[in-house]
Amino acid sequence: MPHASTRRKAFASCSGFALLLALVPGPATAAPWPEKIFNPMPAEGDVILPMPCEGSMAFRKVLVPSDGPYSDYQITLGGNDDSHGFAEDSHPAHIAGSFAEGKSQSYFLMAKYETSQAQYEAVMKDACPPTPSQAKRLPQSAVGWFDAVLFADRYSQWLRRNAAKSLPKDGEETGYARLPTEVEWEFAARGGIAVSPSEFSERVFPTPEGLSRHVWFAGTQSANGKPQLTGLLKPNPLGLHDMLGNMDEIALEPFHLNRLNRAHGQAGAFVLRGGNYLTSEADMRSAYRQEVPYYDGDAPRRARTTGFRIVISAPILTSKDKLAALQDAWAKLGAISAAEQAPSDDPLTELDRLSKDATDPTTKARLLAVEKGLKANIAARDEQRDRAAKTSLRLGAFLGRKLTDDNRAVETLARLVKARIDGGNAEDPRTKEFKAELDREEGVLNDNLRYYADTLIRTAEDFNEDVLTRQREILLVELRGMGLNELVPFVDRHFGHVLTYRKDKRVARSKWLSDWGDMQ
Repeated sequence: MPHASTRRKAFASCSGFALLLALVPGPATAAPWPEKIFNPMPAEGDVILPMPCEGSMAFRKVLVPSDGPYSDYQITLGGNDDSHGFAEDSHPAHIAGSFAEGKSQSYFLMAKYETSQAQYEAVMKDACPPTPSQAKRLPQSAVGWFDAVLFADRYSQWLRRNAAKSLPKDGEETGYARLPTEVEWEFAARGGIAVSPSEFSERVFPTPEGLSRHVWFAGTQSANGKPQLTGLLKPNPLGLHDMLGNMDEIALEPFHLNRLNRAHGQAGAFVLRGGNYLTSEADMRSAYRQEVPYYDGDAPRRARTTGFRIVISAPILTSKDKLAALQDAWAKLGAISAAEQAPSDDPLTELDRLSKDATDPTTKARLLAVEKGLKANIAARDEQRDRAAKTSLRLGAFLGRKLTDDNRAVETLARLVKARIDGGNAEDPRTKEFKAELDREEGVLNDNLRYYADTLIRTAEDFNEDVLTRQREILLVELRGMGLNELVPFVDRHFGHVLTYRKDKRVARSKWLSDWGDMQ
């Protein structure tokens, strides 16, 4: 139903009623919302879209590496807690954005904050409420999946009628609002490409000042049993507030169980992500995921801890040019993928069969030539893969040795500083110099540990165990041949870390650092 202001304009345009309307009292024109209502923590890169009733909503770009119509970005989602494995087990996923950002990135827009009461009323009520107060910054709660979908639909229609130019476009299609998919939500919650691969794999995004500075959870030291105004705490690395805690957030698609390496086939009820103000601090995690029935009796299920945020995205087939590009990419994708098929579908085997069955000499010769060329290309690809695996193992070993040296330097300085402080020289300038040097060395150690963790994870994800095992043996031969026998234990230690991570997918930075500290 149109808002009152829209209906009044239509009424005024009718012949004979304009003067009468001017004499009838009505609500004053809504004033634009103060920024503190819709964007209490403004930041560079914010995207502001208008709303009904002179309101606004703040968004952030969630960037995804992308260099072609079929390009998407592989990530690992979920966690390693066996008690939640049926719902949250670690698994590979892929993500892509809807809108181009240069030649090598795409993006979608995600709401910077959970949808507030003011924003919900502006879209869902038939008449514009007064300019909202600070209290209306509370997230809209007690909503179900159907409510959130209806909000997104109404907001999309309003934007496309009244502010289409403010929306991003892909090809000929204008963007629209919807609920985030689970992959979009968790990718954004973990920090997207704003964090390193090892940080992305952690239980929560980096919180150097403590979880309570970013997340509302249960307890008197945090939410204290009540929902909190949007934007009071610090954002995650993508600039998104309250992704974890405050309100459970509704996802677009239905719940599926995890079945180790894939989703189970049964589609269930709707999904809530992120935890809420009654969730304990210990339970806060980016993988947090639960199923909620669509209905409670004969009415939609609504809970006081449930809210939502929206994203702006676009269809995939947005223009004739896009369709043509996809069709062209599909043909090339099939050619590239042929060498990756299972042995039973090996294109070399099929070519060999075809060449043997061919009766025409010219056709037979051409098939044999294609087979030979394909074999050469596959062999060259395998050689490049093997060299890359060996290089990754060598780099990990060198980084491990660097961590060993860094750890030794930090421990030596720490003992020196402690001895001087225990000796009553805490305020001595020399002690302060040693302390400053200790702080610098600890910073270097932490940076190198993060780089080591990123390298380890990429090595484990990019190469299978057989390839790594073969290349480790070749690397050891090379090192011994160069007289670098002292590096052999570092290769073995790093190789062990890689294999362990491949099995349990646990980012064990403290354990890795402790292991390198033992390499004295």
